[in-house]
Amino acid sequence: MKKDIHPQYYPDAKIVCSCGTVYEVGSTKRNLKVEVCSKCHPFYTGQRRIVDTGGRVERFIKKYNWGQEQPVEKKKGLKVKKGAEEVKEILEELETAEEKKAHPEKKVQPK
Repeated sequence: MKKDIHPQYYPDAKIVCSCGTVYEVGSTKRNLKVEVCSKCHPFYTGQRRIVDTGGRVERFIKKYNWGQEQPVEKKKGLKVKKGAEEVKEILEELETAEEKKAHPEKKVQPK
C-alpha cells in the first residue's frame, strides 16, 4: 500500500443520534451525528410515527392534498384584460372611419 494517501482511521469514533443514543464504531471521522437510528426508527420500534426533518411531511401532505376533500373545479370563463374594452372601441372607430373613406355618401351608424 502507498503511504500517506489513506485517511486517518478512528477505531473509537462516536455516532450520536437525535434521540440521544450513542454508538462507538470504527470510522474515518471522529464524530458523526445522525437523525434516525435503530432505536428510534419506526420500522425497528414498531411504532407508527413520522420522522420529520424540516417540515417535509407537511409539505408532502399539502402538495398531494391528503386527508382533505378534493377541491371543486371552478368553471373558467373568458377573462377580459385591462384595456380590452378600450381597444375594442378604438377598433370600432377605425372600422367606421375606413367605411366613411370608402363610401363618403353613405352614412354609417356606429355599432
